[in-house]
Amino acid sequence: MSVPAGQSAATPKRLVVLISGRGSNLGALIEACEQDRIPAQVVGVISNRPDAAGLGFAEQHHIPHQVLNHRDYPSREAFDADLATAIEDYAPDLVILAGFMRILTPGFVDRFTGRMLNIHPSLLPKYRGLDTHARALADGEPEHGASVHFVTPELDGGPVIMQARVPVAPDDTPETLAARVQRAEHRLYPEAVRRVCSGEIQWSGRILQADGSPLEAPLQLDEDTHDVSGPDARSRPPHPVG
Repeated sequence: MSVPAGQSAATPKRLVVLISGRGSNLGALIEACEQDRIPAQVVGVISNRPDAAGLGFAEQHHIPHQVLNHRDYPSREAFDADLATAIEDYAPDLVILAGFMRILTPGFVDRFTGRMLNIHPSLLPKYRGLDTHARALADGEPEHGASVHFVTPELDGGPVIMQARVPVAPDDTPETLAARVQRAEHRLYPEAVRRVCSGEIQWSGRILQADGSPLEAPLQLDEDTHDVSGPDARSRPPHPVG
């Protein structure tokens, strides 16, 4: 990611986080920023739901926050236009989707190409969309997990930069599996955001790069140690990223 004019390489990146619900990944990101594990700060939180519990994290940490209720808008395009303006008011380096349950219009996505990340509860490209845990169990998958990807107009179809894999237990239910995947997400998302903020991971809409080389497969967060496989991940057979 290029360094905006007026900022040095050491200047913390500015993050705006979009939420719709509990905001547990927002909480993990705020904590990582405050502990200097991410060279960034959350400068704004926006929810499309006034009852989103995650707004409490912003209040507790004195982070500016606001609600744009999508039900107040006549169309998806009208909502996205105001949302984009609200985001730009914070002058963000990155826009982070953390359980933001809206399908974004192509115009909105194009405006933030290379600057918007999402986390999805599956090992993409498997199980795009909803009900990922139940679908993985129904198919008898031996492992499940979460993926962080850049956002494109294709739903859950952008380039995947990092994943966390979670073994599926014989007695798992969608709820127990979801709980374990979410714990992995709280490690995965801050690490992926850190790498993008530091410039290690870059994507401008063309080639996804890690440390200046094409990233042929998503980096993998080790489930036990939470280390990230780097060059080893890039040497694996190419993984489709949509």
